[in-house]
Amino acid sequence: MDADARPGTASPTPRPAPGGRWGARGVLRLTAAALVSASAVLLFAVHVRPLGYVPLVAGVVLGLVVDRRLGRDLGLVAVSLGIISTISLEADLSDAGIARFAVVLSLAVLVPWAASRWLFADDGGAGAVRFPVGTGRRWSRGQWLYLVLVVLVGYLVLPWYFLGSGAYLNWPPLDGGQDVARLFLGVNAVGIWDELFFVCTVFALLRRHFGVTTANLLQAAVFASFLWELGYREWGPLLTGPFALVQGWIFSRYKSLSYVVAVHLLFDLVVFGVLVHGHHPELFDVFVTAP
Repeated sequence: MDADARPGTASPTPRPAPGGRWGARGVLRLTAAALVSASAVLLFAVHVRPLGYVPLVAGVVLGLVVDRRLGRDLGLVAVSLGIISTISLEADLSDAGIARFAVVLSLAVLVPWAASRWLFADDGGAGAVRFPVGTGRRWSRGQWLYLVLVVLVGYLVLPWYFLGSGAYLNWPPLDGGQDVARLFLGVNAVGIWDELFFVCTVFALLRRHFGVTTANLLQAAVFASFLWELGYREWGPLLTGPFALVQGWIFSRYKSLSYVVAVHLLFDLVVFGVLVHGHHPELFDVFVTAP
């Protein structure tokens, strides 16, 4: 199930459990992965530490007992979640805050990438974590139309969410042009990282063992939990959860990091405009759904 389960190739067929897809072994494998994903809810959304590490470790141990390769891949996800949990994920535009995010989030991607490629020599040494930028395929008309749809949906929904719920206040006040520039840099940098980590790392590792729907639901739980601590609170998970699912499906369908990043950055461009407008209503006063 593993050699053809990497990004950029045909979708893998997860190995069936003895006694059927949802036999006892299959249930245990799913339970192990669910424990790891659930730990993200406790670590980042509910923010109960060290209790949140209990299901994280339990999921990896159970995975190793049931299926060594599953446990190993869950271990890579767990290490990344542990690295991320060493800092506060609340938006911080200070020099120190930006530096912390840059170092920690980079390590959360680089460690599983390096371990899969050089320590475990997955997929013949190519690694299970990959970042397919150049696919050699042109985007279809449907893909281009979807980019337009993303901007339209973001334009209509995001002001209603951020301004109506007050979620924009979870981001620091913007005192001058320098803070606005920092916000623009931060929103885009985190948006790119989201796809590198949640899709190319978490989803890709889970996809080696589960079908698209299962792996996608598991990664979406981690994604929504991360964004909750970042600032997408109130009814934010009703927005971030579906977005994560769609991004995972798009990546599974097109195998293109470039495309999912393009989708994400267009959405985040609207996020940036709404956040600036929330703190400075005279700026970007173009949102018809703003309360």
